[in-house]
Amino acid sequence: MAKLRVLPFDALIVVDMQNDFMPGGALPVPNALTIIPTINRYVELFEKANATIVFTRDWHPKNHASFKSRGGPWPPHCIQNTYGAELHPDLIVPKSAVIISKAFKEDEEAYSGFKGVELESKKDLNSILRSREVKRVFVSGVATEYCVKATALDAVDLGYQVFLLIDAVKGINQPPGSEEQAVNEMLAKGVVAITIDDITLL
Repeated sequence: MAKLRVLPFDALIVVDMQNDFMPGGALPVPNALTIIPTINRYVELFEKANATIVFTRDWHPKNHASFKSRGGPWPPHCIQNTYGAELHPDLIVPKSAVIISKAFKEDEEAYSGFKGVELESKKDLNSILRSREVKRVFVSGVATEYCVKATALDAVDLGYQVFLLIDAVKGINQPPGSEEQAVNEMLAKGVVAITIDDITLL
């Protein structure tokens, strides 16, 4: 059976695997910790292939527009320079990884990684991927219905071939069925759902 091979012009995007989205955090995604070993396997595969590895993160100011105190839907979470905003310590984060920060301005919401920037360079994710001639992106992380979906659909709109790593995403699934609905929405837009078994390890 034919399998995918990770190529140098591919990019792995790990979405928002931050402490506040893990069990015990301010806005926990159920079972989010269970995908960390699989994400780490993907990171190792992409690093071995000299492909691009991206970690996105919510990087909110204390008074962000998405917080309930300002009429938004969420409790305070992933506040800049706090433990909750840090990537989970069990993740493998290579030194070469690109860290994309999003929703770091008080009045701007940003679910998609393509709405964020690499803070030091001020370059947005699309510019970084284009400069590296990336053609395919592989999306993992949390939460399926929100930032994962937004990132995947923006990637489609920008012309990338998009793969959803279905064994490396978790959703909130409230109301029940919303996670499956989000996956189906991505598939309907041309996203391809795969697992690590679909990738050759050679």
